[in-house]
Amino acid sequence: MNFNRIGFVTLVRRELRRTLQIVNQVVWPPLISTLLYILIIGLSVGSRIQIDTGVPYVAFLIPGLVALTVIESSYGEGSSSLFQHRFMNSIQELLVAPLSYWEIVGGFIFGSVVRALVLGCLLLLFLPTFSGLWPGSWVLTLLLMTLISVLFTAIGLLMALYAEKWDQIAIPQVFVFTPLIWVGGAFSPLQLLPASLQTVARFNPMFYIIDGLRQAVLGVGEAPFWVSLLVTLTLSAGFLYWVLHCFKTGFKLRV
Repeated sequence: MNFNRIGFVTLVRRELRRTLQIVNQVVWPPLISTLLYILIIGLSVGSRIQIDTGVPYVAFLIPGLVALTVIESSYGEGSSSLFQHRFMNSIQELLVAPLSYWEIVGGFIFGSVVRALVLGCLLLLFLPTFSGLWPGSWVLTLLLMTLISVLFTAIGLLMALYAEKWDQIAIPQVFVFTPLIWVGGAFSPLQLLPASLQTVARFNPMFYIIDGLRQAVLGVGEAPFWVSLLVTLTLSAGFLYWVLHCFKTGFKLRV
């Protein structure tokens, strides 16, 4: 089947237009909350935290906050957009349109990734503002942010398919993402955790996702960069395949 460029672009534009319509909900809150994290944790409390990373604590903190925002933005965009289609039964219009299942999934993911990259780049401007440092490699930084966004958009799309009520969409954020992020090195290096938790954290995929982005931005990390990149890439490919399979088989899409 030939690529339906017009249909794909239309779907992406719809997702971006949706973001612009709720800009006060999806853009300003993460910028303000990140600024508060930097001022209160990064500068006030962080000035008393001694870490052996070669960079100031506030610089160490910012990539973790960027990862946190990209994760929340991508999951929220993917899950809410698709579930709204299912809830309003407008998903049927997409299914009968001349779009393949991978073009539909690609439209959702592309729109979510663009929003996540814009947010991530805006947040990275806090890095030179508060630490005087700039991202070491914009190519690797954008690559990692893209992979993270693809991963959590795919998870969001899957949750939108499996969920039966709006409340269920928040379950992964509250009971899975948040605990894993807090012990995954977003706010502190593993060296500050108890020895028992350090071992457990090594099996936490969030640790490698966050550490990979931090190494792309700052060039410092606690795991080999290729391991972090491989973990992020593998998870992204795995969940993307899962959601593509669900769309291909029409799982909870056709009535």
